[in-house]
Amino acid sequence: MTTSVTNPHAAVSTPSAWVQKYASKAPQGSPVLDLACGGGRHGRLFRTLGHPVTFVDIDVSGLQDLEEDPDATIVRADLEGGEAWPLGGASFGAVVVTNYLWRSLLPLIVAAVAPGGILIYETFAVGNEKYGKPDNPDFLLHPNELAHAVIDDLEIVAFQHGYRDEPKPSVVQAVAAVRA
Repeated sequence: MTTSVTNPHAAVSTPSAWVQKYASKAPQGSPVLDLACGGGRHGRLFRTLGHPVTFVDIDVSGLQDLEEDPDATIVRADLEGGEAWPLGGASFGAVVVTNYLWRSLLPLIVAAVAPGGILIYETFAVGNEKYGKPDNPDFLLHPNELAHAVIDDLEIVAFQHGYRDEPKPSVVQAVAAVRA
């Protein structure tokens, strides 16, 4: 993939190691939500595993090659602009969110996990400001924030918070949690 001005997400094509590790916990063939998907690297992973995927982002230009895929639904939505939640009451066997935080969506994200499904969420946390963007505290998770966001509704399979070298130096928080 090459980077272009029209597709700022094209440079990031390798799925996150966290997502790869827990992708197999999605019920076979169940629908998957790739929220704030960018170029769709995680949804593309789930497509190769046989899942239909709903890709949601404000900029869907990096998904044009998926427009003819009958098992790829592309939703252009401004998740932060006050629009209604674009998915209604839909639920998914896996909900994947990486490198994105809009706190008011956390309850809707958790609610979108179907019974037997998994939430795979990974984004930047407080401390990341030492290593670059994002450095705005509005977009950095507080210690244990993801765990607190899911604990009442989902069972935590794995949780991490801390420094990572790869793919770049950063402080990240991640959770994998299932709905019984």
